[in-house]
Formats: sequence, C-alpha cells, structure tokens
Amino acid sequence: MIILEIISEELIPDIKAKELLESREKEGELKFEQKNSLEILRKFVKLDSNKTDELIAELKKIEKLRDRQIIAIVNFLPGDREDLRAVLHRDYSSLTDEEIDAILKTVKRYS
Repeated sequence: MIILEIISEELIPDIKAKELLESREKEGELKFEQKNSLEILRKFVKLDSNKTDELIAELKKIEKLRDRQIIAIVNFLPGDREDLRAVLHRDYSSLTDEEIDAILKTVKRYS
C-alpha cells in the first residue's frame, strides 16, 4: 500500500494550473485526470497570467476578501451581483454594497 503525505498546499488560479499542466505535458505524457483537467482549463480559462496577477493584486486591496474568495472570483469572473453571490455563497452576505460594487468594477476592468 502506498501512503502519500501532503507536504504543502497552495491555492492557485486556473491559469496557473493550466500553465503547470502544459509544462508537465511537454516533459512527458499526462495521466488521464491531468489530460481531462488541462482540456477543461484550455476551454474555460479567460485571462492570461499577467492579467490574472494584476486582478488578484487589485482584489487583495479589498480587505474582507480572503485568498480562497479571491481565487474563486478570478476563476469565474462574475459579471453581476447574482454571479458574485453564486461564487461566494455564504460569504457574500458579509460584504457591504460598496465592497460588492468594488469587486464587480474591478473584475469588469480585467475581463
């Protein structure tokens, strides 16, 4: 029996996962799950790496947002309040109207 130990964990946006899988694909054949993940990421990732980094930096200025929420926003790029509510689930209610507007305005600039 093989036991794997998690050494570290890091939240990354979809574009970073796509880039990681593409670099591994160049090194050799991907496993089935990796191939499927890469195919999905190629279809749905909308921003390039630079824009993603800039958007993350902008969203970090909104103090209530945690890293997990920022990554979800960057991955889904919500266009309105309902989309943002779906992305943030229960955390949405802790945001003020001004914070929600700031998030949506920031996302709109980058998408």
